[in-house]
Amino acid sequence: MNNSLSARDQQVNWHPYTQMQTAPPPIGIVRAEGAVLYAEDGTEYIDAVSSWWVNIHGHAHPHIAERVSQQLRTLEHVIFAGFTHAPAVELSERLLKLLPQNQAKVFYSDNGSTAVEVALKMALQFWHNQGINKTKIIALEGSYHGDTFGAMSVSERSVFTRPFQQYLFDVEFLPVPVPGKEEQTLAQLETLLQQEDIAAFIFEPLVLGTTGMVMYTPEVLSKMMALCRSRGVLVIADEVMTGFGRTGKRFACDYVNEVPDLMCFSKGITGGTMALGVTTCSKTIFDSFLSDDKTKALFHGHSYTANPVACAASLASLDLVEDESFLENLDRISASHSAFAQSLVGLPGIKSCRQTGTILAIEFEVGETTYFHSLRDQLYNLALENGVLLRPLGNIVYVLPPYCITQAQLEKVYDVLEQMRQFVVQAF
Repeated sequence: MNNSLSARDQQVNWHPYTQMQTAPPPIGIVRAEGAVLYAEDGTEYIDAVSSWWVNIHGHAHPHIAERVSQQLRTLEHVIFAGFTHAPAVELSERLLKLLPQNQAKVFYSDNGSTAVEVALKMALQFWHNQGINKTKIIALEGSYHGDTFGAMSVSERSVFTRPFQQYLFDVEFLPVPVPGKEEQTLAQLETLLQQEDIAAFIFEPLVLGTTGMVMYTPEVLSKMMALCRSRGVLVIADEVMTGFGRTGKRFACDYVNEVPDLMCFSKGITGGTMALGVTTCSKTIFDSFLSDDKTKALFHGHSYTANPVACAASLASLDLVEDESFLENLDRISASHSAFAQSLVGLPGIKSCRQTGTILAIEFEVGETTYFHSLRDQLYNLALENGVLLRPLGNIVYVLPPYCITQAQLEKVYDVLEQMRQFVVQAF
């Protein structure tokens, strides 16, 4: 009888984003340290995607582990309606100091999708509480903001959302202002903003993750935000993926000269230790909910809101984010990615290379770019066979490593990417 983790898992578990009938057996992981995952059969894998972009400091970080351990022995949870606790207060105080100065309040939830749901509800109810009929959201084509219904509504209409199409609310979508198409997007945004019912504009700043790490400049984002502000339209920055260093600065919005009204965070906020979502907003947003009328309150929450253990993990992660070596590591990885990307330009098999901060994306030339390209599984398996975890988006392979990754480990990842390129050239 096979008692491996993989075999036992197949008897009981349903995995995300996985066609369970055709998927290979999952790999059982028994421990992890730094940038390395250790499988039950002894195989080691460099986690070059930070396990879905969350383990920004690497796995089993001792500082985070110690802080979580202390909190577990002090206060594991308390209802956050009518009560509070030190980790939540301290985390909000410290986080707000790092964000744009207009961010004034923190609302806790449990993941990136719900952080977006909360932001959308705040934005729509902001107008509702004032008796103003603004109900429409603007988003970018190809965007991904989560898998709950509101988050799906403001995301790209695709095979991911097709079964639920009739249940999603209408959204105005803009083309992504990639280099060369900025003026087209700005013109369409100006036209949309002439409508009186536009409530908010939501965007992934600088990098659209799931659509293939599509990138655009801070300059055009600043212009889009300024246009929205000139028409009184709220601006929502979804920093679930880009927050906490991914773009080379602590936050992607640090690159722009406008400030968002609302911001969404998750993924790296706890250093990958446990689930937590955060939505921050300006004082203007918060004040619109203050009333003697109790129906104007924000009716959102969940049982584990502001869980003290999750907040403690985030505080420990912030210690590392605020350390001097944090930005040094971002610069090191960014420079390394940039040099490698330059070395690929013009080579056979390469359609394009994109890089922003610690995010590197390589699009292989295979005739058609699609999430379901058959090449995906071949590239995924090639990387695993060489001891590297990469999770291609069809024919697009991205690298989002933990910031503790060594140069030798990065070079191994780059070597695997070069093997992928050679495989593509031979296959296509």
